[in-house]
Amino acid sequence: MVDEVWSREAIASPCIKICLVHPTERICTGCYRTIDEISTWGRKSPEERADIMKALPSRASLLSKRRGGRAARVPN
Repeated sequence: MVDEVWSREAIASPCIKICLVHPTERICTGCYRTIDEISTWGRKSPEERADIMKALPSRASLLSKRRGGRAARVPN
């Protein structure tokens, strides 16, 4: 079954439907795009989208993992 609301043939998107903006880095924790990149994605050229897609993997290291629950209370 294809999710017609989220899929677009003309625009390759890195969106994984986990949309949460990191409070300090200001990038989406799901796809690693900035708010500006997300909001203008449909107007970007294929070349611009390709450039952003190449940059995304390096942004993952900007986000620190949040330790919650027991992991936050127990020393490493």
